Amino acid sequence: MNPNERPLLGAPIVRILGTHGIPAAYGGFETAAENVALHLRDHGWRPIVYCQAEGTGPIVEDVWNGIERVTIPVARDGWLGTSLFDLRSIRHATRFRDTCLTFGYNTAVFNIWQRAKGIPNVINMDGIEWSRARWGKARQAILYANERIACWVGDRLIADHPEIEVYLARKAKRSKLTTITYGAYTVADAPTEPVLARGLVPGGYATLICRPIPENSILELVEAFSARPRDCRLVIVGEYRDEDPYQRAVMAAASEQVVFVGAIYDPAELAALRFHGIAYLHGHTVGGTNPSLVEAMAAGNPVIAHDNPYNRWVAGDGARYFDSAASAAAQLDLVLASEPLRAQMSAAVRARHADEFTWDHVAGQYEALLYGLRPSSRHEAVGREEFA
Repeated sequence: MNPNERPLLGAPIVRILGTHGIPAAYGGFETAAENVALHLRDHGWRPIVYCQAEGTGPIVEDVWNGIERVTIPVARDGWLGTSLFDLRSIRHATRFRDTCLTFGYNTAVFNIWQRAKGIPNVINMDGIEWSRARWGKARQAILYANERIACWVGDRLIADHPEIEVYLARKAKRSKLTTITYGAYTVADAPTEPVLARGLVPGGYATLICRPIPENSILELVEAFSARPRDCRLVIVGEYRDEDPYQRAVMAAASEQVVFVGAIYDPAELAALRFHGIAYLHGHTVGGTNPSLVEAMAAGNPVIAHDNPYNRWVAGDGARYFDSAASAAAQLDLVLASEPLRAQMSAAVRARHADEFTWDHVAGQYEALLYGLRPSSRHEAVGREEFA
């Protein structure tokens, strides 16, 4: 399909809201929106993705890779800017009768609009976002209220992990709930140039890729790795600053074998870094299916993960688990010293990824869910006429 070609008007429509837009350049929700939209495009749908832009001006409509985009400029930054973008997106989308797919519940109060107009809305509920301590009490309260609203107004609610579905079942009807995980493309090969350019040796390092916040157990993992000399290095991806007390503590605990490479946003470079690493350290303690864990599994990384139900369900037998700096050090000793063990773990995570976490499988589940919520053909015709 020509990247600028507008899809046929007779196709079923879904409007995708709640992300910064496509192409993905921000986070997991954007990556999911892009891959779900591409899958729907290839299966006879007409996905329309709402995109956030900086500044002021009119709404712009265009086509990217056969996917229609509605780009809405917002002059504010941060959470207020995102909230304003969500409001404007929903106001635009509710001019039509098309099914909506909303990523996140942070501004679910605005989704009352869809509910009031009888417009079907599928909401991906993410993790238990309100429980994250980094938001502070006031924002936690706002998020909690919006979670409860989303459980009421959403026609279907997506949990990205079985444990999240169990949690949501205490707040919403079971009939609304579906577990659909996060996906990643298999990394079967990758160039060494991105690794060598950073002064690293393929096969000579482990990786740790996450937000530098306490709930990701970074300090415990760095202390564990730095407890004794290693035959490899630990590469940490992310921005670490002296101004942040926690990040400063992480850097102070790091041995000379720990390398802070800063933030890396290029997916190809990240894929190469993972593929040529010998292990991946995953300290996330909260949430559901974490994208960075799934992407490490797609690259065949043996995983050393924090011991909790979320990580155990995702990684299965492909991971060794820790619950303290001392147990993390013991797992590092075991995994880094044994190539046969790493090979066994790598095969296990690749099999687990192929079974549950490919984009074909994940996006196909989205399509099946959306198909059952399509508006009547009369409503679709109204939407097409208004959009044309």
